[in-house]
Amino acid sequence: MSNTPTNKQELIELMAEEAGISKAEAGKALAAFTDGIIRSLQAGKQVSLLGFGAFSAKPRAAREGRNPRTGETITIAAAILPTFKAGKALKDAVNSGSVVAETETN
Repeated sequence: MSNTPTNKQELIELMAEEAGISKAEAGKALAAFTDGIIRSLQAGKQVSLLGFGAFSAKPRAAREGRNPRTGETITIAAAILPTFKAGKALKDAVNSGSVVAETETN
């Protein structure tokens, strides 16, 4: 496997290899991570991972749009959109090509 995962399964394999755990354990850890973020966003809270970024949910008002096939005016319902804002360390790592891993847990 390449060290650059492009899908969930490859990410689980990389997590298992890097952490020295089984793929099943890595899968459970990833599921717990994503479920925790989803629950926090549903509760209207922001999740910040120092240096990596912040997940939040922002409301979008209802608006009018057009059906591209017919040109008919339609109403697009209001929605809450999940967003992600990259942190400085992540931006720097992407631009420099180096991997910055946070090894300390609090």
